[in-house]
Amino acid sequence: MGVVRNREFGGDTKAIAQLVSALVMLKEEEDEREKQAGRMLLLDDQSALDANYAKKTSSILDYYQLLSSQEQQMNDEEADAERQRRNKRSRSVAASAAAVSTAGLGDDPSNANNDGRNVGVTSTTSTAAPTTRRLWVKDRSRAWWENVDRPDFPESDFRRAFRMSRSTFDMICGELSSAVEKEDTMLRAAIPVRQRVAVCIWRLATGEPLRLVSKRFGLGISTCHKLVLEVCAAIKSVLMPRFLQWPASDEHLQAIMDRFQAGSGIPGVVGSMYTTHIPIIAPKMNVAAYFNKRHTERNHKTSYSITLQGVVDPSGVFTDVCIGWPGSMPDEQVLEKSALYQRGLEGMLKGMWVVGGPSYPLMDWVLVPYAQQHLTWTQHAFNEKIGEVQRNAREAFARLKRRWSCLQKRTEVKLQDLPVLLGACCVLHNICEQRNEAIEPDLDFQLVDDEMLPENCIRSHTAMQARDSIAHNLLHHAHAGTAFLS
Repeated sequence: MGVVRNREFGGDTKAIAQLVSALVMLKEEEDEREKQAGRMLLLDDQSALDANYAKKTSSILDYYQLLSSQEQQMNDEEADAERQRRNKRSRSVAASAAAVSTAGLGDDPSNANNDGRNVGVTSTTSTAAPTTRRLWVKDRSRAWWENVDRPDFPESDFRRAFRMSRSTFDMICGELSSAVEKEDTMLRAAIPVRQRVAVCIWRLATGEPLRLVSKRFGLGISTCHKLVLEVCAAIKSVLMPRFLQWPASDEHLQAIMDRFQAGSGIPGVVGSMYTTHIPIIAPKMNVAAYFNKRHTERNHKTSYSITLQGVVDPSGVFTDVCIGWPGSMPDEQVLEKSALYQRGLEGMLKGMWVVGGPSYPLMDWVLVPYAQQHLTWTQHAFNEKIGEVQRNAREAFARLKRRWSCLQKRTEVKLQDLPVLLGACCVLHNICEQRNEAIEPDLDFQLVDDEMLPENCIRSHTAMQARDSIAHNLLHHAHAGTAFLS
C-alpha cells in the first residue's frame, strides 16, 4: 500500500515539475516577444525620426539653394551696374587726362601760381584768348597718420591703435606689398602700402565709421572703403594659405592631440569647435533667412546675423573656418555646409575627435557632452573635462571679437563682401596669437551665443560607445573632473 502511494506521489511530483518548466518557458517566450516588440518599436521610432530629419534637411537645403541662386542673381546685377559705373568713370578720367595733356601745362606760365590743390587745364577758342579751367581736389590733412608712422611714435600707443606691435605691422606690410602696391598716375600719387594696410587694420580693430576713418587718414570715404576690401582680399589670398590651414602633417596633428590630452585626458582631440554670430544690417533680399530669433528675444531688438564657425588648436589659433551662412541656420546645419564636414565624410578624420558643444550632434569624429537631464557621476565628470577643451574655442572667439571690434556691431560692408572681411580678421588673429601679441585689458567683451540642442543628438552608435568608454576611462584613471560634486 505504501509502495503504491509513493509511486503516485512521485508521478505527481514529475507532473508538477513539467508544469513549472512549461510555465517558465512560456514566461521566457513572452518576455522575448515583449523585447522583440520593444526593439521593433524603437527601430520604427528611429526610422521615423531619421525620415523626418532627412525630409526637413532636404527642404532646408532646397530653400537655401533657392536663396543662393537669388542672391547670386542680385550680385550679378550689382556687378553689372558697378562695371557700368567704372566704365563711365574711366571715360571721364581719360577725357580729363586728354584735356590736361593737350593743354600744354608746362608752357603756360599762368599755372606757376597753383597752390597744389588745383590742376590747370587750358581751353582755347578761335575768337578769344586762352582761359584756364581747374580740376579741384579736396585738401585733406594726413597729420595723424604721418605722426603715427614716425619711428619715434610710442610703441604702446601704436599697439593700442592697431592691436599689434610695430614689428608685426611691418611684417604684414612686407608680405602684402606686392599684392596691394599701386603705381603713380599722371593725376595723383599712389597711396603708400603702409597707409593702405593701416586704413584696413584700423577699421577692423576699431569698427570706426568710414567717415571718421576718412578724416583720420586724410582720404576720401569711398577710397577708405575700397582700401579695406582690397587689403582684406590680399590677406585672404596671400596670408591665409600660410597662417590659417588645417594641419598638413601627421606630426603636427599628433602634437595637437598630445597637448589636448595633456590638459584634458581625452585622447585623439585635434580641435575645439564653436559657432558665433556676426550682426549685420537687414539685407535687401531673403530677410527671413538672416533673422536671428534668439538674439532678437534677448536684446529686445530685431537682429540679423551671419555665422562664423571655427576650429582652434590648444593655443587658440584657427585651423578651419566656415563663414557666411545665414543666422537662422542652427549650428549642426552650418557644420554640414563646411569643408570640415566633407573632410569627415571622406574619412580624413578617422580616429580623431573635433570637440563641440551641445549644439552639435555626436558623430564618428565629433565629440560632444552628454545632453540628457539625469546624468551619472561618470557622465558629469566627462562633461566637465570636455568643457575644458571647448573653453579653448570660446576664449579664442572672445579674443577675436575683443581684438577686432568691427565684429561686435553691424558693419557698413555689403553682405557679399563680409566673408572676405571676416576671413581677414581670422588670419590677423592667428598672426597675433602666434606672435604672442597681448590684448589691452580694457578691451573687454562678453561672448554670448545661444546653443540649441540638435534635432538628432546622436548620429552614430559607434561614437556613443566610444564616448562611454572615454568617460569610463577618465573616471577610473583619475582624470575626470570633480567640480560637479561641490
